[in-house]
Amino acid sequence: MATTSTDPYADAGVDTAAGDLAVELMKAAVSRTHTSDVLGGVGGFAGLFDASALLSFTRPLLATSTDGVGTKVAIAQALDVHDTIGQDLVGMVVDDIVVVGAKPLFMTDYIACGKVVPERIAAIVTGIANACAATGTALVGGETAEHPGLLGEHDYDVAGAAVGVVEADAVLGPEKVQHGDVVVAISSSGLHSNGFSLVRHILAERKLAFTDDASEFGGPVGTALLEPTRLYTSPLLRVIDEMPHAVHALSHVTGGGIAANLARVVPPGAWVEVDRSTWSPQPVFRILADWGGLSLEDTEGTWNLGVGFLAVVAQDAASAVTHALTAAGLPAWVVGRVTVGARELDGFVQGAKGVDGGAVRLVGAYAG
Repeated sequence: MATTSTDPYADAGVDTAAGDLAVELMKAAVSRTHTSDVLGGVGGFAGLFDASALLSFTRPLLATSTDGVGTKVAIAQALDVHDTIGQDLVGMVVDDIVVVGAKPLFMTDYIACGKVVPERIAAIVTGIANACAATGTALVGGETAEHPGLLGEHDYDVAGAAVGVVEADAVLGPEKVQHGDVVVAISSSGLHSNGFSLVRHILAERKLAFTDDASEFGGPVGTALLEPTRLYTSPLLRVIDEMPHAVHALSHVTGGGIAANLARVVPPGAWVEVDRSTWSPQPVFRILADWGGLSLEDTEGTWNLGVGFLAVVAQDAASAVTHALTAAGLPAWVVGRVTVGARELDGFVQGAKGVDGGAVRLVGAYAG
């Protein structure tokens, strides 16, 4: 006698009970990001955020950003380590908002997977929640979608979006950059979340798996590569708040490298030469470049090479800004100056990603 399934959705590969368990496992971590501005708690169809505070603004501008982590998720999956990839997501999304001087308000996340493993999903979201808490961002909602047949059982991808607010006359950007401004570099924690397609290509050429030990890294290759993205939001906002008018522009060094991302926040007609000799890229960059038969200069359009953020600041504020950031745990140093005026621009990167910006090039040799 034929039997009829009581749960045809489960027969098709979607386990709603596992999804419910994942929500229960992550609930406490998500709730810790909530302040009195968040209404409704966890699990609603939409997250609610009380925007009454915006009434105190003269002209509040909302800033929004969305991003993912890219192919770095392949390393987390290979090592079965999922509690740091969430910080990468927050770093990629929320730290784009602070570039315009905005304070993040709230964030949502999206996870697509082949199979919901509650503990795995909870680990990812707990990482997101912890990083949201560190940046003062409420995690007000999210979605976990199970896609059997499209993604493998252990495959997943993560993405997120965030919203922040800034007073209109406090927006940072190229319009505020002036001749003589100083460019301050802020250290990265490593690769962050960009350039992993090149990393995977290099490892494939050497027939190395993420789980393989490498003497250069003192352990599994993937462990060094999984170092989470540094979070810049809170220290940068503190500097902006405590030193009004000191910071004119910020640049988040993500895809495209240092020159392309700095060029996006330098005005047309201005140029910057970034002095490589002022810092030494971390070993992870040197090892990977060597394995790939590349020079560090060859990778400048792909990796951040030790610089995760750049600040363009008033000349008389450069020392105070670098000191404040370094004291907050973000090593910072001067790498160049803004010059407005005509010059030959061979070898410069001019603008990027559709932005008609200034011109930037890296000069000199990296410190040993």
